[in-house]
Amino acid sequence: MHAINDKNDLSHTPVAVDSAQDSVRILDYAPALLPYFKAINEQWISSMFQLEATDREVLDNPERLILQPGGRIFFASHASHGVVGTCALLKKGPDEFELTKMGVLEQARGLKVGEALLQEVIRSAQEMHIENLFLLTNKICEAAIHLYRKHGFVDDAAIMRRFGPSYQRCNVAMRYRFE
Repeated sequence: MHAINDKNDLSHTPVAVDSAQDSVRILDYAPALLPYFKAINEQWISSMFQLEATDREVLDNPERLILQPGGRIFFASHASHGVVGTCALLKKGPDEFELTKMGVLEQARGLKVGEALLQEVIRSAQEMHIENLFLLTNKICEAAIHLYRKHGFVDDAAIMRRFGPSYQRCNVAMRYRFE
């Protein structure tokens, strides 16, 4: 899938610009961006793992499964490459959300897109007064795990026991330490 060029007329709202990463804009959900949520996630998951039933269900029904229950979907647009990244906050309970489906297109890796997305998700979680923000991943995603730790996530055995079985590939569970 080709990235969306920022010059396209899309009905989206920029929600954050980080001065250190001024070539990356974070966009809030807009219907025109939804196909990129699925395509970006399918690309990164398939490059290292197999799509699981849980992946397919969420990627095929993000409005119903993420947005309607109170979650959010974010997109990252790079000045030179268009929309190249996405992630979501999936509501799992009262004041409890999973940071999920965070992916960046292969051609945009190394451009700080993931970092910009993660910073916006953390900022949004704080704004939403989320008490428990967690994520599930795999130890082979070393760069992502390093990024999560850098921004305040810690390994959490209780999260692993409770939510880890959602994915066969999950062998790392992390929780954000709100300060």
